[in-house]
Amino acid sequence: MPPVPPLDLLTVILIAAAGLFAGTQNALAGGGSFITFPALLLVGLNPLAANMTSTIAMFPSQATSAIAGRKLVADVGPLTFRQMFVISVIGGIAGAILLRITPPTFFERLVPWLVLFATSMFAWGAFRKQPLHAASSMPRWALVVTQTAISIYGGYFGGGIGFLMLAALTIAGQQIRAATATKNMLAMAMNAAATAIFAFSGLISWPAALALCAGGIGGGLLGSWLIFRLPPRAMRIFVVCVGAALTVYMFWR
Repeated sequence: MPPVPPLDLLTVILIAAAGLFAGTQNALAGGGSFITFPALLLVGLNPLAANMTSTIAMFPSQATSAIAGRKLVADVGPLTFRQMFVISVIGGIAGAILLRITPPTFFERLVPWLVLFATSMFAWGAFRKQPLHAASSMPRWALVVTQTAISIYGGYFGGGIGFLMLAALTIAGQQIRAATATKNMLAMAMNAAATAIFAFSGLISWPAALALCAGGIGGGLLGSWLIFRLPPRAMRIFVVCVGAALTVYMFWR
């Protein structure tokens, strides 16, 4: 694995701008990783380093959103929230370890398929009709298997994770408001585990991570101001277009 390339001041400023855009995007419609991941690729990070750096950089703003909505968190069907939280942490650790032991060349070949899957999940989740009330339930074993698989994927790559969990939680019987808050807390749990492992990997571009983090926090504040001024549907369409372009580029390269 080549060392993480050094970054000059102008590149760091451009990365911070990408973080600002991603934070705004997350506040308005989700899918900020579709901005941060390609931005890090463009400045010279390899896909493995870009994935880990993006995960660490966006974790603080993600944690802030999760904690802010903690009062709406609820149990999920046959499982308590605490049980779901533990599953998410364990799955996040497993996914992060799996990523750490993945050969860089294999991960680079896998990335186009991961981006394609993430883009598809985002498009499906962004435009599907959201249930207003609890719709159905899921057997205990199925919920455990589903959340475990989602958590492992979240620790490994994580694109489209929010929509995967939101779909699973509403199918399990949660109302949309509770599902959104629960999803944010569980995503924070799995990404906290992954962040703790990635931080010691030696593959993190810390200047890029700090720039993305600062930009992401600013973007979150900007997004909260714009949320009543910009149509979320337009932002979702933009993210799908970015994801589609990134998918084509990753397969082409």
